Amino acid sequence: MRTLAEKQQVGEAEQQRQELDDRSRDLRIAVDDLSAEQKRADRDVEQVRTRRERDQGRIDAGQISDPKALERMTHELESLHRRIATLEDEELEVMARLEDAQLDLRQVTEELAGVDQRLEGLRATRDEKLAVLENDLTAVHSEREAIAGGLPEDLLGLYAKLRESKGGVGAAELRRGECGGCRLSLNAADLRDIAGAPEDDVVRCEECQRILVRTPESGL
Repeated sequence: MRTLAEKQQVGEAEQQRQELDDRSRDLRIAVDDLSAEQKRADRDVEQVRTRRERDQGRIDAGQISDPKALERMTHELESLHRRIATLEDEELEVMARLEDAQLDLRQVTEELAGVDQRLEGLRATRDEKLAVLENDLTAVHSEREAIAGGLPEDLLGLYAKLRESKGGVGAAELRRGECGGCRLSLNAADLRDIAGAPEDDVVRCEECQRILVRTPESGL
């Protein structure tokens, strides 16, 4: 079950989703920050425009009669024009950054939706295959218990000991003169001895000591 392909695919998709989710979170923060920055820029531009319009209105209405005061206000209006131009450039730059962040967020959101859909399918397939494997494993355990019930206790003890010391494989098929446990070929003398042994004798591989299971394909 550890090597089930869907389990690995689910793990990879979950990692991809986590990375996309982290990026989405960062982009949402960036969008919120840039939105607030744009509002501040809009407010700054509006404040300077209001002041310019007020001063220009006073000049147009002839409310400034003192020549020096009129000259100062004229210079101030020029400064306000330049300030507005600078603020508008900054506002446009913030708007461009905000649009880029919003576009990136939409793309990541779409990728997340695609990964979620893929994950749903992979998990469903994984769960179905795991259920089949669990059922097969239960059947094998039942069959094993039924077979073990008719075996001598000393043989079961030997098998359990070998299974623990041999990586979970205490018995192996003898197929075409080769031990299915260590994958080594038995020599001719050993094969002759096994061929001459009674069917109920326990024969073992001389190399790995596993119990050998004789079959019609053992090559004896």
